[in-house]
Amino acid sequence: VTNGGKSTLAKNLQKHLPNCSVISQDDFFKPESEIETDKNGFLQYDVLEALNMEEMMSAISCWRENAGCSLVPTEERAEETPILIIEGFLLFNYKPLDTLWNRSYFLTIPYEECKRRRSTRVYKPPDTPGYFDGHVWPMYLKHKQEMEEALTWEIVYLDGTKSEEDLFSQVYEDLTQELAKQKCKYCT
Repeated sequence: VTNGGKSTLAKNLQKHLPNCSVISQDDFFKPESEIETDKNGFLQYDVLEALNMEEMMSAISCWRENAGCSLVPTEERAEETPILIIEGFLLFNYKPLDTLWNRSYFLTIPYEECKRRRSTRVYKPPDTPGYFDGHVWPMYLKHKQEMEEALTWEIVYLDGTKSEEDLFSQVYEDLTQELAKQKCKYCT
């Protein structure tokens, strides 16, 4: 969900996890001139077509190649396992990413909180009057439903109204436990 805390959580995790990188879907928006407009005059930013997903996939492939992800970690390198956090609002609706997930988290916040947070942000181009109710929130609900209908893996839903610290602690603990399991696989 927009303004749910995805970027903040990803940045906090990156600060605390060794050998961690973040790729943000927001960095792959097409130029405004390439964004379609709906019948109400709203720019269609909340759709996959507004994003250069091929370029994002290329960045992920480049990271995987350069981080040595194809190498099997040895006992000595297990603590330095490269970690890639991919954060964004339409990741689970883009099928080519389905095979990449080791862990998946989905931040949710209620409508009122989402609208309040969105109103405090400055976007380029700026949100036009009625944009949140006429485009952003309906697209979120549509894409969330599509995602849930197509899920073939487990997603952990996180309450985005919790404090940054609580969300960080929850995900950090989960990830460090997963990394410990991975390390044990290579220690036998």
